[in-house]
Amino acid sequence: MGKLRSDGAVQPGVKWGPFTMRIPLLHLRFSLSDMLQGFAVAGATGLALVPYFMALLGLNFEEAVTMAMFHSLLISFSWMFFGDPYAPGWLTPAIPFVVAFITAPAYMGDHVSQFQAMTALSLNFAGILIVLGATGLGAKLIKIVPNVFKGGIILGAAVAAFLRVTKDGDAANVFQSAPIAGTLGVIICLAFAFSKPLQALAINKRWLATLLGFGLLPGFVIAGTIGFFTGEFQYTIRWEILDVVTSTTSLWQKASPLAIGWPPIETFIASFPLALITYILFFGDVVTGNEMIEQAQTSRSDETLEINPSRAHMATGIRNILMGIVAPFFATQGVLWTGIQVVLLKRWSQGRDKLDSIFDSIGSFYAFGLPFLFILLPLVTLLEPLLPLALAVTLVLTAFACATLALSLVEDATERGAMVITAMAFSVFEPWLGLLIGLMVIAALCGLQVFIPKEESR
Repeated sequence: MGKLRSDGAVQPGVKWGPFTMRIPLLHLRFSLSDMLQGFAVAGATGLALVPYFMALLGLNFEEAVTMAMFHSLLISFSWMFFGDPYAPGWLTPAIPFVVAFITAPAYMGDHVSQFQAMTALSLNFAGILIVLGATGLGAKLIKIVPNVFKGGIILGAAVAAFLRVTKDGDAANVFQSAPIAGTLGVIICLAFAFSKPLQALAINKRWLATLLGFGLLPGFVIAGTIGFFTGEFQYTIRWEILDVVTSTTSLWQKASPLAIGWPPIETFIASFPLALITYILFFGDVVTGNEMIEQAQTSRSDETLEINPSRAHMATGIRNILMGIVAPFFATQGVLWTGIQVVLLKRWSQGRDKLDSIFDSIGSFYAFGLPFLFILLPLVTLLEPLLPLALAVTLVLTAFACATLALSLVEDATERGAMVITAMAFSVFEPWLGLLIGLMVIAALCGLQVFIPKEESR
């Protein structure tokens, strides 16, 4: 297949309204290294919520895997049908709030009410996104936010990620659950992603350049092997194929509002505050993703990555509507997987000879959106023990990337201090309270003029 675009252009696709659909193998090329690391990282992480689906919502293993499969498929719509240049993922910080919401006395033990609550959350969130996206208010809001506040949001994500990966009892604390294999895997993945000495050596050593090209995969292979011999990872392989028709039918009957009924108005009202709080997290992800792309764009003039916050709002809103109808579990349809975005952008920034388009990398990482990974239960059960490692790696990469990005946004010492306080507020308190504290601190220390766009302040 020849080159798909002229220098400096946006990757071609099929335009429909404000969106661009890119068809695998026509507008996207295949990247083996991205696909393999996607199997390991996206596969293991995609199964992270299966225990929640089973314990909280009363699904069996097959139904829970099917729900995870639908979530993964809808996530892939972000780049495939809507054209967003982000590696999409969950709104992970919202998940603890969601679990607390559906385990409240009003819903606990009543699986129908729990699924209806998930649908209400998804539709409320989608409504907020689509209104802000269609009116352009979301894009204007992102544009006028000062760098010091953007930095506070991004650095807050870094601090929250570090805190979670070291928290006792957290599923992401692989240092506790698998101290030898987990620590080794995290170190290798971090070094392969960011180590300057390794990158310098790879210039003259082709074998090392090839190895580094596989991204996170070598770290997972080494850690998974070591973990088997140390007994830290237990593998119980099921040699079966998932009966998708049966599991989808039973999941539909248990979860879809078209089968169990739509949420009552009281549930929509009760869930709206949480949907509003989640928008703050979404806003932070869009800001982070845009800043990452703008930094990486300086290394690649041959492909323009089209940033469009209004499109991102509407695309994520549509995905949440579909998820709320087909497989309701709120906060699984976000705009950005930060740790993976930085890995894919880093490889893209190495030049066109390494990777023609960022969409080649994103599409291959998510295996072009095809759900066959979840259908093959031997692969599902092989990846299941690696879940803590996958969570830890993505959180550590997120923390490192967000920290370096945030610190590059401001140069003034006072703004940097205000940014750190804002970050701590976002990482320690609930999102709405972190937002309020951040605004107050920045206004007090930096002055209200930082909130006035430069064009208007002249």
